[in-house]
Amino acid sequence: MIKKDDISVPLKTGIASDPPGLLPQIDYLTHQDTVDDLLAFFPGATRADLPDGEGWAIERVSMTTHSGTHLDAPYHYASTMNRGERAITIDEVPLDWCLQPAVKLDFRHLDDGYVVTPDDIDTELDRIGHTLSPLEIVVVNTSAGTRYGHDDYVSKGCGIGHDATVHLLEQGVRLTGTDAWSWDAPFTYTADRYAREHDSSVIWEGHKAGRQIGYCHIEKLHNLEDLPSTGFQVSCFPVKVHAGSAGWTRAVAIIDAQNQPNAARHGAQLRRN
Repeated sequence: MIKKDDISVPLKTGIASDPPGLLPQIDYLTHQDTVDDLLAFFPGATRADLPDGEGWAIERVSMTTHSGTHLDAPYHYASTMNRGERAITIDEVPLDWCLQPAVKLDFRHLDDGYVVTPDDIDTELDRIGHTLSPLEIVVVNTSAGTRYGHDDYVSKGCGIGHDATVHLLEQGVRLTGTDAWSWDAPFTYTADRYAREHDSSVIWEGHKAGRQIGYCHIEKLHNLEDLPSTGFQVSCFPVKVHAGSAGWTRAVAIIDAQNQPNAARHGAQLRRN
């Protein structure tokens, strides 16, 4: 038996999910609002000719390709990848990157703004007893996961540093994910760090690792705390936005039933802790 878990966030008007100026806006048009629009296709027809006197329900949406749960293409991070090649856009992302066995790294205990290191990655892999395989999808559960829609969401969670990201990519990983707003640490913490150290390499460092090895990641995942550490696949095919930097995705975790007892024990242990 296979269980499928929705690991995408709901896309709602004005939901606290992005910095100011980037929030999605959805205008809902009901069956009554659109009667005249439908009748315009059929000269001479009246409302009485329509079943129940209704038109169609549609929505007009204003948002970026980075609204809601989405997959970033290497082009989002820089114009080049793989040390000088043209960075691919979302419509060029290999589909075999987007449906693979996956592993969850639990970093909920790390402080907001903390930058994950290669050692942190290896320590967590050792804890769950897993060795990464090429093309395996790595998702990161942070403290931001349960704060989607709250005012502090954008500033919550740890981020994955440049060296940690390269560490994953050198093991063949090509798609990662996070339940936070960004794969990197929240910008408020990075800004403070830059002000202290004046080191420009800390700016968007995890994303910029794609300049060395091209990769994708999913942002604004959801419900990762309900997943087991291993024994599942992730499906995250992006909408094919021509030449786009990202595409929205309905990310789904596909879990083997035999792993459910392990997931239940893991969740119980976390609750006890």
